[in-house]
Amino acid sequence: MSKGTIRALLMADKQADRVVPPSGFTAQLTLFVSGAMAFLAVFALALSLASGRLADRWASELAQAATLRINAPADQVAAQTQAALAILIQTPGVAEARALSREEQAALLTPWFGPDLPLDTLPVPQLIEIVGGTPAYDAQGLRLRLAAEVPGAVLDDHRRWREPLVDAANSLRRLALVSILLIGGATAAMITLAANAALAANSQVIEVLRLVGARDRYIAGAFVRRFTLRALIGAAVGVLLGMGGVMLLPEASDEGGFLTGLGFRGIGWLLPLLIPVLGAVVAFAATWHAARRRLKELA
Repeated sequence: MSKGTIRALLMADKQADRVVPPSGFTAQLTLFVSGAMAFLAVFALALSLASGRLADRWASELAQAATLRINAPADQVAAQTQAALAILIQTPGVAEARALSREEQAALLTPWFGPDLPLDTLPVPQLIEIVGGTPAYDAQGLRLRLAAEVPGAVLDDHRRWREPLVDAANSLRRLALVSILLIGGATAAMITLAANAALAANSQVIEVLRLVGARDRYIAGAFVRRFTLRALIGAAVGVLLGMGGVMLLPEASDEGGFLTGLGFRGIGWLLPLLIPVLGAVVAFAATWHAARRRLKELA
């Protein structure tokens, strides 16, 4: 379809617009479907963007963090801890290394064992927190050196549980994008049904228009303009309501974890404004194909 044809179809024509009923079932259905789908699309888009941020944050934070565990007899823990710290300080790519205090280790275990855990009577290993720098350190080389000089040291770079978390966040982002595509498909299907219903209801009017010399493009243009406008208005209202709902979501916080911070950030607030435009494009294409097919059947 050429640009000139699209421009002609979208130009206002009051006489042609009388072919399509301004109100009724098809008008209400188009407005409701466009608004509801746009509302859902806003939340799907917000979820997709938030999942992407979460995946990037987890990948960045966990890639720089590691833990060294000292499993040694009680009389050797202090000496091996100092030896391990000396090695870590000399290792290229290690920005910071420090041994956790007994209080910090107790705080890590409190969610599982409660606040009254007697660490002094339990063989709890000494933990050393490692913060990676740029470029990253050689984990395999560090393991070999620790194995030779600090036999009780075990390096955990969090790879075992870092990758599943990042994969889960990326999967959630892909699921949100698929949801947006499904929303678009459902919108096209419902608008097609509404357009077919309007065409069927006005079949006698269409026959009269043909008798007086109206071309199918002229008739189809009336339906395309009306349904595209309805979809645009409905989607705009749905987007405004959706953005209002997103604004009411809780902001990101460490206490809430990934269940918070699901809204838009910065320039991301402009992305939902594209949804009404895309909805109008979907309505335009769906109505055009439905009208052309229906008019051929009525010929």
